[in-house]
Amino acid sequence: MRHPLVPLGALAGAAALLATGCSTGPSPATGQPRTTASQAAVGPVAAKGPAEVGANELGQVPVLMYHQLTAKPASVYDRTPADFRAELERLAREDYVPVTAGDFQTGRIDIPAGTHPVVLTFDDSTNSQVRLGADGTPAPDTAVAILAETAKKYPAFKPVATFFVNADAFSATGSAKALTWLKAHGYEVANHTDRHENLRSLDQAGAARAISAGQQAIEKAAPGTRVTSLALPFGAMPEPAGVAVQGTGYRYDGVYLVGANPSVSPFTKAFTPGAIPRIRSAGPKDEDAEFGSSRWLDKLAAGKNRYVSDGNPDTVAFPRAAQNELSPAFAKRARPY
Repeated sequence: MRHPLVPLGALAGAAALLATGCSTGPSPATGQPRTTASQAAVGPVAAKGPAEVGANELGQVPVLMYHQLTAKPASVYDRTPADFRAELERLAREDYVPVTAGDFQTGRIDIPAGTHPVVLTFDDSTNSQVRLGADGTPAPDTAVAILAETAKKYPAFKPVATFFVNADAFSATGSAKALTWLKAHGYEVANHTDRHENLRSLDQAGAARAISAGQQAIEKAAPGTRVTSLALPFGAMPEPAGVAVQGTGYRYDGVYLVGANPSVSPFTKAFTPGAIPRIRSAGPKDEDAEFGSSRWLDKLAAGKNRYVSDGNPDTVAFPRAAQNELSPAFAKRARPY
């Protein structure tokens, strides 16, 4: 189904409702500082300062949205497995590192210095995203199989993503088996309501029930799952918007829209966790391509406002000229230069 592109201005009010073991001491053999496991993994760039890598942790982050992978796309929300593989490889070549929605929205962005976060999100829990064979391994050309292949080819590219699921998710595998597999492999399981209802078409109680039922379906299929993210079906915000954030049995750190631009950094004053925009995966000549991933990745690469990590998840580094953009909540972590 075609989703409307939701303007952000009308949704800003939702923001108010959200409120390794290696020693770093000197080596006894050399007298020089030890190299931590994480520094060794990312190479010498980790030792550089924020200015040297052009760190800008107040920059924009692409949150990409996928639905169905199919050999014969029938809508603008379908992509072929080859399209998906090519987009992941582009992201890897351009030094993007995936993080989950849950980590992004709370500022837990732990990626190497000089790289950029990207959030890969999947709606509707289709079998083209997750389908496990009899041996428990992902079927060829499914999203999780292609993610694993890309990570093997580009080791710095983490195979993590967020799956916004409905009730009876991943029917070919079964919800319990599929969701348990996702959790065991580092993926985030998140809510997309139970029956993909348009929340704006429901009254407050009805919208809350639809969200709560989706939460309960996840918890039933995979007990112990902590669900902290919600994607709005059709990008439709309920009235009042706070229903999307909190209700009986649920409370979310991030609520995700359908379109149609990169998100601001979670460390900025402008970040609205109750209305986080996403970018539809699309080729450069697809319908509405100006709102799609290919065009936006071009713009981010050409511009100067893309999120660039300083390699330290405990600090927020940025050019001093951007000081006024920093949220006061992160003042103690600030590292302007």
